[in-house]
Amino acid sequence: MTSKPIALMVLAAGVILAGCKTHSGGGIPQEKFGALPDGRDVTIYTLRNAKGMQVRIMNYGGIVQSVKVPDKNGNLGDVSLGYDDLQGYLTNSPYFGADVGRYGNRIAKGKFTLDGHEYTLAVNNGVNALHGGLKGFDKQLWESSAMMTSQGPSLRLHYLSKDGEEGYPGDLDVTVVYTLTDDNGLRLEFTATTDKDTVVNLTHHSYWNLRGSGTILDHVVYINADKYTPVDSTLIPTGELAPVEGTPFDFRNPTAIGARINEDNQQLKFGNGYDHNWVINNPGSLQVIARVTEPTTGRVMEVLSDQPGLQFYSGNFLDGTITGKGGWTYQFRDALVMEPQHFPDSPNHPDFPTTELKPGETYHNTIEYRFSAQQ
Repeated sequence: MTSKPIALMVLAAGVILAGCKTHSGGGIPQEKFGALPDGRDVTIYTLRNAKGMQVRIMNYGGIVQSVKVPDKNGNLGDVSLGYDDLQGYLTNSPYFGADVGRYGNRIAKGKFTLDGHEYTLAVNNGVNALHGGLKGFDKQLWESSAMMTSQGPSLRLHYLSKDGEEGYPGDLDVTVVYTLTDDNGLRLEFTATTDKDTVVNLTHHSYWNLRGSGTILDHVVYINADKYTPVDSTLIPTGELAPVEGTPFDFRNPTAIGARINEDNQQLKFGNGYDHNWVINNPGSLQVIARVTEPTTGRVMEVLSDQPGLQFYSGNFLDGTITGKGGWTYQFRDALVMEPQHFPDSPNHPDFPTTELKPGETYHNTIEYRFSAQQ
């Protein structure tokens, strides 16, 4: 596949907030959600729209703590996994609702070479690096400011990742803007700039259950992809772009997650289910790349993105050891994750779309989770 740059535009002039500060926006409720071990307060913001949808987001890790959307009867329900208090996120969270970076997904053996220099990262997922390292963006306190916009209530988060943090080169200046739109879309707009050649792959990691509890095996999934990237036993892409045709990875026609997840397929065995990257057809502009439908409640979640890949994960490592919001103990395959992004391990695969970012360029990634209900 031809390498495709992720640097899309020159950074527009803007104001960067100083320090880890929190600023209130008119009409957007905020409250203390707890404190970090070093004493810094964590703030949670509540975004609401005219249709009653409600999203709570904290400035720690950019974590989306709850997403309440109506079902086909108009009843609001929380469709995301997480905790009722901060402590759970600090002690035992598999990236519930978090923004992940500097590099979302896996990098083989925690190593990559850029400009002739080999960089070594923390290995935190078997033999590989995952989601930015031991203290990735999901474990940072971001600067925050809330505002009302013409598109809807918004929360702006900003974080400066210093040169060498978790082994990555360059000062990476990152902004994420969340907006709750009037058509029940939760939009995330990521931008980043660097002062040194680096690699970057940012994404969002909410765990979704459109029924609100129980298994997700009856959720019906559509993915706009003719190919996917097969992996080895450590879930690192082999480099092949394989056709989904005739495999359990073909979601071009809406299919229940449980329909083929237990088939005798080596790739499914490696992932203990679905934990793979799909190669999105005709990427580059914001489009619907996936859709999830829950037949009981009628809830529908469309996933819009401008990225070349989508990591679809079927909650295979949830094992009943975590009790989350409302006392629900999260069992095997009780949630799914849809992460629009670049491909895993791209820095080690020159034929994959490039994740390199250079000074003077701006990384951009827009993700929208848009909710509706059908009878």
